[in-house]
Amino acid sequence: MNTEISLPPSSSSDKNESSESAVDPISQNIESILAIYTREEQKISGSQRIVERISGFVGRPLFLGCVMLFVALWVFYNIAASQFGLVEFDPAPFAWLQGTISLSALLATTVVLIKQNRLAKLEELRAHLDLQVNLLTEQKATKLIQLVEELRRDLPMVKNRHDPEAEALKQYTDPHQVLAALDEMRDTDNQIKPVG
Repeated sequence: MNTEISLPPSSSSDKNESSESAVDPISQNIESILAIYTREEQKISGSQRIVERISGFVGRPLFLGCVMLFVALWVFYNIAASQFGLVEFDPAPFAWLQGTISLSALLATTVVLIKQNRLAKLEELRAHLDLQVNLLTEQKATKLIQLVEELRRDLPMVKNRHDPEAEALKQYTDPHQVLAALDEMRDTDNQIKPVG
């Protein structure tokens, strides 16, 4: 049996408003996230940008290929120079090559660490934002459960029953209690694990 509910005809402006409101939360969220990234991008100094460009190059397979080619040419020239009577600028065991590679490794490591530090700060910001949103979502869900339970009690046609799970979910979660419980569990786990 099909029952259709007839709705009053809506104007085209109502349709536009409803379609905009349906898309609005998504686009608003995207714009908020982009604003956060844009703000963080604007905070980057000129020297940081240079370091990150270098880090981007160091992190590519092309850089590895360049290093290997450089080492191969260095070794090949010094070995060939001794056989053809040319001047060896770094005879075996290639002390200058080892020093150059060590210095390059130190610089590359420092460049990568500088970029990772900035990305870690950005990740910390995102984690803090996630935590705030999760806490707010938990508070909203708790409020909804409270309202539904209140509505259930007030409706005469719904049988009133005690629901211990709903009673527990009606309480707001205290982040301090959760953190204390996690710390206690971690301490218990550390005491149980054998020292090896």
